[in-house]
Amino acid sequence: MIFVLSFSAFAQDFSISGKVVDMNGNPIEFANVIISIENQEEFFKGTSTDDKGYFKIENLTEAAYYVRISFIGHNEFNQIIVLNGNLNLKTVQLKELPESLEEVTIIAQKPTIIRKPDRLIFNVENTALIEKSILGVLRSTPGIIITEGGINVRNAPAMVYINNRKVQLTSDELIQLLESAPANSIKSIEVITNPPASYDADSGSVINIVMDKNLITGYRGSVHTNYTQGVFPRYNTGTSHYFKNNKINININYNYTGQKINRDQDDRVDFLNGENETDQIWESDINRNTHSETHNLNLNFDYYINDRNTLSLTSTGLYTPYFKYEIKNSTDIFNADQNFISNFTANNLSRDNKYNIGTDLIFRHDFANDANLTYSGHFTVYDYERDQDVFQDEPGDENDSEFNTLANQYTKIFTSKIDYNLPIDESSAFDAGVKYSNVNTDSDIARLDIINGQEVPNVENTDAFQYNENVFAAYTNYSKSWEKWNLNVGLRVEQTNIEGRSLTLLETNRQDYLNWFPTLSVSHQVTDDISINGNYKRSINRPSYTNLNPFTFFFNENTVFLGNPNLVPTYIDYYKVGIDFLKYFSVEAYYMNYDGDIVELPRQNNTTNVLAWTPTNLDNKTDFGFDLLFNYYPSSNFGLYAAVSVFNITEEANFDNETVKLDQWSQLFILSPNVSFLKDNSLNINASFWWMTKNLQSLQTVQNLVFSNISISKSIFNEKGVISLSVEDLFNKQDFDQSVSYLNQSSSNFVDLDNRFVKLGFRYKFGNTKLNTNERASDVEERDRLKDLQ
Repeated sequence: MIFVLSFSAFAQDFSISGKVVDMNGNPIEFANVIISIENQEEFFKGTSTDDKGYFKIENLTEAAYYVRISFIGHNEFNQIIVLNGNLNLKTVQLKELPESLEEVTIIAQKPTIIRKPDRLIFNVENTALIEKSILGVLRSTPGIIITEGGINVRNAPAMVYINNRKVQLTSDELIQLLESAPANSIKSIEVITNPPASYDADSGSVINIVMDKNLITGYRGSVHTNYTQGVFPRYNTGTSHYFKNNKINININYNYTGQKINRDQDDRVDFLNGENETDQIWESDINRNTHSETHNLNLNFDYYINDRNTLSLTSTGLYTPYFKYEIKNSTDIFNADQNFISNFTANNLSRDNKYNIGTDLIFRHDFANDANLTYSGHFTVYDYERDQDVFQDEPGDENDSEFNTLANQYTKIFTSKIDYNLPIDESSAFDAGVKYSNVNTDSDIARLDIINGQEVPNVENTDAFQYNENVFAAYTNYSKSWEKWNLNVGLRVEQTNIEGRSLTLLETNRQDYLNWFPTLSVSHQVTDDISINGNYKRSINRPSYTNLNPFTFFFNENTVFLGNPNLVPTYIDYYKVGIDFLKYFSVEAYYMNYDGDIVELPRQNNTTNVLAWTPTNLDNKTDFGFDLLFNYYPSSNFGLYAAVSVFNITEEANFDNETVKLDQWSQLFILSPNVSFLKDNSLNINASFWWMTKNLQSLQTVQNLVFSNISISKSIFNEKGVISLSVEDLFNKQDFDQSVSYLNQSSSNFVDLDNRFVKLGFRYKFGNTKLNTNERASDVEERDRLKDLQ
């Protein structure tokens, strides 16, 4: 029996081997060798050739097999074999495809800009830009401005998507993820100023990061690590793994980031008397340090049931087991004549624990007429906890203040949507869909004052808040192209039902509203060198869940952050017309009207000497301007992008029956050159400089800003490895001054961010490095309004 079993096992341990070469007899590395059982199309086993062109597939049984050997740019080798022992195919020679040879032998290409009526497409594949982080690429993308407050297109916050699916993270987490994630798989960046109706109505402007799609079956992986030296060192490391065959795609990405971020700030508040004259001057020196360790994991799985049906699973998880936030404040108090009165110090130590997990299940069916129907369901669970200790040392022990707060936020998001796409003919298409979303948030905060060493509950600053939101949406979209015209028109309707309840204050806020959101884009090619375009879109910006709860978060006893349960959504109307001419130039004029723009304002109480940061709806805001753009990429070795923008922002609000109206003309200048060296273009240098003059943001005047960065990358180890070096804030001009001066409000601050640093990185690819990834994130606009506690 042992002999028979051994013989049987040995008899089934057959193999197929061989060597793959090109027409010149040179070995082909990473050619794909796939076998399937005869008369069956399903993938059975496969491998890739090594650096000498050899391959071997083992553990095969006696059977008839269909062998396919392929490599991009070459004719495919096909053969049916009957395997009854170890088979050596000797040398297999693949013939080149002349019509595709030029395309596949390109080593590097120039970044290019494609303008469409509703978007700008910035192609960065195979350029020096992809050796940056994803955030670094966005900094170099025309039209995108990244500030401390987030990612903006023009002067408005933008939604970030990856492969047309929204990134499932909060705004703070998004910045952290994009900074830590390498950009080596980015194909292009789409800056969509007029998203079609298929996008959520909350998508005023969209930044869509397009990742390369896979072309060949097999496996590939990469590891990367970065060291950044700012005020303190920062570390990032991660790995990506991707496998594809005829039935499945699997993509797993993991990133770890450990960092300590410094921030210095000088604040001044002029507390005023009844005649709005200076009564006291409070000058504060503030130092903030943020210590954190974060783990990011992203999983994408596609299962091709058959030629017409695909099932996909996407999951993104973020876990922050260690987050320490330290604030040290020293405040000096003077009278109006600058004579010293007193001072105090305040130390704030917060420890956070947070996880954020979102999962999507997507089913797509393709019809015979090229139409498709997609169903997707999404679920998010978000848990955030902050434990805060505050000690304020006043002159004289009897005035000292010490307290602890514990704040929690637990959020569940469920969405379900159906999308139908019908290509009517080669020049037109129709889309329609419906969506339902539910958001449920439970938040609570408890404050304990430390009095004579005892913890005493502070009832006035203890609360619990429940928030429930239901949104029903439907849309339709139609696109059509003629010889010289392009048209895209759509309409989206959304019914929103909201209830927010403060359990402690016994207050309930209900909002129910039905809104229509049209969108229109049109372009006309006047001549070969001149085209004109225009678009219009109406969108909505709903308040974040944290801003809606009425909690008070304490920086110290005199600086607090307040929620506002009475916030209402912002409605935005956007108009733009443009002309492209002389191949390299574009001129655009735009106008944006905000009805109830949500901004966080510093409001000082001149009686209690308390400065409260409060989210508020402005009564009106307008933003209009003109852009001159220049895009010149004469070769793959050199390129230049330049832009000049002149714009005006007007903001208006009413406080205690008094109206504030401020306006400011501003200019923005951008210059972004890139150049490649060496015969194989393996040494790349990219730089980006932009200067913004004095501008208006949230009723605050922000002084001149100068952003600058330069990055250098070099391919090594036969293009499997890349080393990179980048320097941010070359001229140390990215720190900013901002001031408030209206009615009975007078304050200013200078913020010194930890944004001047040197970053050294290394990336190494292994496996079938000719593969590209299909990494993506999920499309859930409700998640974007998640916001960490202050």
